[in-house]
Amino acid sequence: MTIQLHRLEGFYRVALAGGYARAARQFPYPITQPAVHQQVRKLEEELGVTLFDRVAKDQMELTAAGKHLHAFCAPFFEELPAVLRSIEASSFGGTLRIDASGLALRRLMPAWLSRLRKARPDIHIELEEIQQPDIERLRLGQADLLVDYLPELPKSVEARAVAYCQIYLAVPREHPCAKRRYGPRLADFRGDPFVSYHPSLPHHAMQLAELERNGNRPSRLLAASSVDAILSFVQAGLGYSIIPWVGTQSPKAAGVVTRALKHDPKAFPIVAAWHPRSKDNPLVQAAMASISIAY
Repeated sequence: MTIQLHRLEGFYRVALAGGYARAARQFPYPITQPAVHQQVRKLEEELGVTLFDRVAKDQMELTAAGKHLHAFCAPFFEELPAVLRSIEASSFGGTLRIDASGLALRRLMPAWLSRLRKARPDIHIELEEIQQPDIERLRLGQADLLVDYLPELPKSVEARAVAYCQIYLAVPREHPCAKRRYGPRLADFRGDPFVSYHPSLPHHAMQLAELERNGNRPSRLLAASSVDAILSFVQAGLGYSIIPWVGTQSPKAAGVVTRALKHDPKAFPIVAAWHPRSKDNPLVQAAMASISIAY
């Protein structure tokens, strides 16, 4: 069975006003009393029931079936004006799905999402840690935002920098060069084992490029999946590493010495990426309005 919405609205308006004449006067658009009566009559014919009993002149009362139908449709018509206003103002809430790398999740997302939740408590946030960026999830609508380091930005997405990584040299505290007055230098570790990100992760290429730029050729590579794992390898004395970091405080781990390397501060951005169709999504807009770029 198919019920036309305008007939259901006529029924709702009569129930609200208590009569056909008053309902016609209260409609948000011009309509005659006979037209309102016709809407309700056709709805009753479609359902095969009586929805109103006449109790006085232009005084209608809901039957048991009418009360049941009214309980269902009234919330829709009562909430519709507010929904339309929120759509026009692009201020409606919902679920925002974010994929974020471990680095972004730990160093960037807590403060960012705290601001967003305070500004828009009507937005429910689903945050998922990812090992490597998957643009396809944006295209399929499985994620609204992807927050990660993307050395090459695909043409199929739009993005904005939300943080810039400082690059740190991380070495075992027990290494002789770590105890120098001015700290260790990258050149001190040429030929030593190097702890890198896994080759499938975008930061891996960044690390190797930095090594090549400084003429460092490790004797071997040890792969890890995150900054925490890399620092654990270094702490164990298995090698040294170069790690990206967000924030003014340097990364810290027991048994590890870190030193910031000089480089272009905007050379290694973390971006928030979205599919072009999400450009006008008010949830994405609210999230991007809450970001404060971190260095």
